[in-house]
Amino acid sequence: MHRIITETHATAKDDFELQVLLAETNRNESTYDGIDWGGERVAKEVLDKVEELKESGRQVKRISITGYSLGGLIGRYVVGILYQRGFFNDVEPVNFNTVATPHLGLPRYPGLISRLFSHLGPKLLSRTGEQFYCVDHWSPRGRPLLEVMADPERAFYQGLRLFKHIRIYANAVNDITVPYITAAIEAEDPFIDHEKTGLVVELDPEYKPRIAKYSHPSSPPGGPPVLSKEWFLQMKPRKPPLPPFLQRGFPLNVLIYMSIPVLFPLFTTAAIVTFILASRSSRARLRLMEKDDTQGERLIDILADLETRLETEPLSLTVEDSTIKLADGPSELPPSVLTPLQRRMAESLNNLPIQKELAFIDTVRNSHGSIICRDVKRFEFHRTGEGVLRHWAESFTL
Repeated sequence: MHRIITETHATAKDDFELQVLLAETNRNESTYDGIDWGGERVAKEVLDKVEELKESGRQVKRISITGYSLGGLIGRYVVGILYQRGFFNDVEPVNFNTVATPHLGLPRYPGLISRLFSHLGPKLLSRTGEQFYCVDHWSPRGRPLLEVMADPERAFYQGLRLFKHIRIYANAVNDITVPYITAAIEAEDPFIDHEKTGLVVELDPEYKPRIAKYSHPSSPPGGPPVLSKEWFLQMKPRKPPLPPFLQRGFPLNVLIYMSIPVLFPLFTTAAIVTFILASRSSRARLRLMEKDDTQGERLIDILADLETRLETEPLSLTVEDSTIKLADGPSELPPSVLTPLQRRMAESLNNLPIQKELAFIDTVRNSHGSIICRDVKRFEFHRTGEGVLRHWAESFTL
């Protein structure tokens, strides 16, 4: 992303030169410490960089923020900090972009695996996991952080509204990590049942695999593909669900498949142990940071004081079982993917002038890393997302 945005805007425009700051303070286990602590760290990086440029004789007059996955939520928190400090009084906010970011938290799909993740996630991912699943009590009145960040009366939302361009990128299909419904801030996912919806997907030839638009009517002859059973059957067969370093030819592939019953439990156990140790380390680090008076006044403290003085406060509504009983008509409705709280957040955020861009990366099992070409050295298929990055860079306004 750094390379593409730098190459795209290599020359100054209207006397403005692009300076790119890659946030470095949220690495490895630091990502477990929560959206709020991550945002505090990045905000400090931003303010330090602005001061550094000022000392070298260059003044920052415009700012844009781009965040990938968790980084998008951290970016929204940073906006709240900068707004609260009056940063935007002197610096014009221009572009705010996110790529595959769980704006509504992580949805709970029907099924054992999703239920298991929603139960273990808040425990294994420390403070970040609690905030992802909206089970934290961030505000003094018990509201989760993501709900507060979607509140039009709070600094996060008010600061975001100042940006000239708000553009979010979401994977329409195959994002196992951050599904379309939360990355695109939508109440429903039209891509779940392709056969019933009969969606027509038209790919932009310049930025493939970015989706230009989709519609419901059947595709005309020679037109864009219809996501139907026949369309999926004619797709090229995918490679086995193994990491690239385990994908080998005969006879090694046979030996690898024979060892899966042994390797899978070992990898699973190692992953769980890693999560547990990282979560413990994060919680210990959080206790130390919260006792550290040298951190200065944080945004959570300012907002806590504000909410404490309010006479009324909307209560958070969390529904564990979203099956609704009706007095008349059908006995029950099918369970909803989003909770009522997440739906309210979506409604609030969609009142912002957001431009939504959909990436259609259907050749991989998990498109979450491919959408930003996350690691092309080890995973060649990650290059399929380069069109998304080029579109982001060329849509970027200096």
